[in-house]
Amino acid sequence: MHKRNGFTLIELLVVIAIIALLMSILMPALQKVKTSAKAVICQNNLHQWAIAFGSYADEHNGTFWSGDINAGLDQYTWCIPLREYYSNETDMLFCPMATKLRGEGAVDPYAAWGPLMWASELNGSYGMNNWCTNPPPDMEFIHSSEPTKNNWRNVYNLKNANKIPLFLDCAYIECKPYDTDGPPEYEGDISEYMVSGKQIKRFCMNRHDGYVNGLFLDFSIRKVGLKELWTLKWHKYFDTSNYWTTAGGVQPEDWPEWMRGFKDY
Repeated sequence: MHKRNGFTLIELLVVIAIIALLMSILMPALQKVKTSAKAVICQNNLHQWAIAFGSYADEHNGTFWSGDINAGLDQYTWCIPLREYYSNETDMLFCPMATKLRGEGAVDPYAAWGPLMWASELNGSYGMNNWCTNPPPDMEFIHSSEPTKNNWRNVYNLKNANKIPLFLDCAYIECKPYDTDGPPEYEGDISEYMVSGKQIKRFCMNRHDGYVNGLFLDFSIRKVGLKELWTLKWHKYFDTSNYWTTAGGVQPEDWPEWMRGFKDY
């Protein structure tokens, strides 16, 4: 009799089948771990942004810039005013779930914005709640339609600041949500720039399994459910019991189909 020195074909096929089975079991778990790790990195980015926003506010008596583009591009939104605070740390500009530019073929909600017309070197995938700016006292409207009475002008001594969003996963650099804004009709549906009444769509991005990550005006960071966005205090007069909340009577069938399985608020 001859001593056998290797596997038979059947034994090799069995081993291959077992490996394939184990891979099919492990791959979803590994993907989930990878996705969770990216969510943690995203929140770590927001912690760094909390330091940047907080440092700016401390140096300007608790206020941010005016938010009025007519006052100069450096007064419009966060990119230029905060530049000295994030310097060359460009990784801070991107949620790790959205690092490729929309112009390079990336698809929402996993697309980054940019480049900007006035700052072509800037790209990113976070955006600011631009109601958290400080327009001139004599200015009644920004962009002829956005009432400045809505603005959170100073971060000091605010009640429930942990309910006021400041900086989140976003499809653009900024937006100003209204309590009448409706949800995205499909996943990745974002409003066009300067389209009022639809801008909350820019924050309603399914990047973290039904959630986005957000920095609040008390400089805390947490994940925010997509439907929860309508319950936050975006501006001073934002009705947090609006139609798109359980308090306002929204029904499961009122939501677009892609959102119906997400947690209700």
